Amino acid sequence: MTLRAKDLVWDRGGNLVVNGVSLDPHDGETIGLLGPNGSGKSSLLRLMAGMAQPTSGEVLFAEKPLASTSKKQRARAIAVVSQHADTIVDINVLEAVKLGRIPHRGTFGGDPVRDAEAVERALERTGLIQLKDKPWHKLSGGERQRVQIARALAQEPTQLLLDEPTNHLDIKHQLELLRLVVALPLTSIIAIHDLNLAALFCDRVVVLRSGELVAAGRPADVLTPALIRDVYEVEASVEPLGAGRVRINYAV
Repeated sequence: MTLRAKDLVWDRGGNLVVNGVSLDPHDGETIGLLGPNGSGKSSLLRLMAGMAQPTSGEVLFAEKPLASTSKKQRARAIAVVSQHADTIVDINVLEAVKLGRIPHRGTFGGDPVRDAEAVERALERTGLIQLKDKPWHKLSGGERQRVQIARALAQEPTQLLLDEPTNHLDIKHQLELLRLVVALPLTSIIAIHDLNLAALFCDRVVVLRSGELVAAGRPADVLTPALIRDVYEVEASVEPLGAGRVRINYAV
């Protein structure tokens, strides 16, 4: 049961932010969405999360139109981690992570034991156990990002959509976060700027430009010097690492 995008078009006020994009992840695969600013990465994630409706084309989940599924079904299956999150409510880390359990509550509430176990696992996986009582407004940008990831993991989804999840994180936590994501038994789609992180951690990458799909495939097949020059307007050499992975060295 994986999310798929089929010929998606999204016209926002006469501006084609997504234009004819299809995406077909395999179960458990990690897909990297690449492209310059304004290429349509965040817009594509919004469409795939059901947060916006395409002008044409469709998003499928379990081979059925996502639009035909209930909000509760979507919330249980799809977790979204956005670039920015804030709240005017004075909550702490533990309370923020517990929000991930809301989709699992019915008329008579949820399963308190399962809820507690899911939240505890999410805090442990993201290294937040020691910070669970820290107020949200006292967290650094990187800590807030990790709390968002923990909230998504507590949701126990099958699909994980992440929009620039490594923003605000230092190198150590960037690597830890992506190691965590790729080890999860989930289908993950990650919008990411850093080509080297995408090349190291993603099974496949999809390159967008001006809302259109430019290339898709294994990092070693897609991230060539010619594509980087064409899409990003920089010179780079590409070093093969094996297993479809590469390291990109930018010219200075």
